[in-house]
Amino acid sequence: MSILVARKVRKTYGKRALKQEVLKGIDLEVSKGEFVGIMGPSGSGKTTLLNVLCSIDSVSEGLVEINGQQLQGMKEKVLANFRREQLGFIFQDYNLLDTLTVKENILLPLSISKIPKAAAEARFKELVSILSIEDITSKYPNEISGGQKQRTSAARALISNPSIIFADEPTGALDSKSATALLSNLERINKDKQATIMMVTHDAVAASFCSRVLFLKDGKIYTELYKGDKARNEFFQQILNTQSVLGGDGYDA
Repeated sequence: MSILVARKVRKTYGKRALKQEVLKGIDLEVSKGEFVGIMGPSGSGKTTLLNVLCSIDSVSEGLVEINGQQLQGMKEKVLANFRREQLGFIFQDYNLLDTLTVKENILLPLSISKIPKAAAEARFKELVSILSIEDITSKYPNEISGGQKQRTSAARALISNPSIIFADEPTGALDSKSATALLSNLERINKDKQATIMMVTHDAVAASFCSRVLFLKDGKIYTELYKGDKARNEFFQQILNTQSVLGGDGYDA
């Protein structure tokens, strides 16, 4: 079953002489339970692709469907409700509210939903246990580490049981230990709860946690790799080899 479908997606910025086509006819499908990485050299369009898929930005041409609902043409209020109910977001800069505790930040997406308090509390307890942040739930963002902030952000993205989670460089601001912990948790949630995840990353180590990796070049899908039964270190090497073919030195730092 396809959770996300994109057909002939194009994204253009500017007009006339300043016109720049960033996405040049992207076609892709993401099935329920996939963990998909998006990679590519700097300027290849990977963040732009993520943004149009998750409705942060609009397509210039083409269509995007999530759970059978076409995003193009949705009224802003309907689209806002759709984002809140169907989509989860994890960003590099955490986007936590400093005036709320970890628990309050995580539960924020449910604050205007009709989910019973007991059900919300059960979801909360399950997620903080999986992400190993039970001991910081009463603290504020300025009292916890970057890794803990990102795991809080992940819990907030997951609390509403979204159809798909979009992650933009979620390990970009983390040290290697914190990054590995976060990715291991995302991998576990993907496998145990069949959570569907799309993640932009420049890091081959991060991408090796995915089940499939799309490589963009010049606004088009250049190739894709499937992990299958490969060990993570073997998949990592395959990703590195593909990066080198595409031009490894041009990848974002």
